[in-house]
Amino acid sequence: MIKSMTGYGKAEAALGNGKLTVEIRTLNAKSADINIKSQLLPKDKELPVRKKLSDRLVRGTIDLYLTYEAGPGDTGHPIDAEAVRSYYGQVLGIRKELPGFVAPGDEENNALLAAVLRLPDIVDVRKSDVISEENWPVVEAALDEALDRLDAYRQKEGEALYRDVTSRVGNILSLYEEVESFEPERLETVKARLLKNLEELSQQPDSNRFEQELIFYLEKYDINEEKVRLRQHCRYFMETIDSEPYPGKKLGFIIQEMGREINTTGSKANHALIQQRVVRMKDELEKIREQSMNIL
Repeated sequence: MIKSMTGYGKAEAALGNGKLTVEIRTLNAKSADINIKSQLLPKDKELPVRKKLSDRLVRGTIDLYLTYEAGPGDTGHPIDAEAVRSYYGQVLGIRKELPGFVAPGDEENNALLAAVLRLPDIVDVRKSDVISEENWPVVEAALDEALDRLDAYRQKEGEALYRDVTSRVGNILSLYEEVESFEPERLETVKARLLKNLEELSQQPDSNRFEQELIFYLEKYDINEEKVRLRQHCRYFMETIDSEPYPGKKLGFIIQEMGREINTTGSKANHALIQQRVVRMKDELEKIREQSMNIL
């Protein structure tokens, strides 16, 4: 079953008196674009972590977040005074802009300060060894758990993508069957138009010559080759999405070929009802293209 490139996974690890939270978010991209959004990860662990993310997630925009929340008994980390002043000033500034503002008293100021101290980045853990060699197995286990949850998320999203794109491929094939049903009418319409033009010119063509010219004319508008190739591309699309573990890139190339056959059918149509079906097929194909960009 295919997977989506969009996903989210979260896990936690108890480190001493504090808690480390691991979050991984992914979006679609042509390759693996890994961003570690934390200064907590030791430099010697960065390359192994990047390799683990790349091996497990294959491709996509991958953002890894590590945040540490100190416990009540963890007093070993300094407070970032500048961050406290910045947060406190911003909150107070917002309060002043609200209707009915009254300058806060000491009790309210203390409550506001207590709230600010609970905000992220107030406790400066960047200068401390939150992640050490001793507790690394616990951190790595949390990373693996977050990856497992993200993988489950991707699989669930992939199921929805699969149902959507395969149903639309079926819609394209059904619409092409409708195109075929208009073929006899289209040929008769072309023949009648030619005869009418000749009558308006007061010409009486040789019947054999007229049939030869008509056959030659209709060959330019024949869509049998497009019909065969489009069905082959649709079949190849289904085989690829059903058999390959990461079919996203290949599906993009197949969609391009499907588009060529649909466009050529439209240019040869010369029939209003066929053109309507071609427009609907293009719409279905565009939705398949959009969805396939998120298929791993």
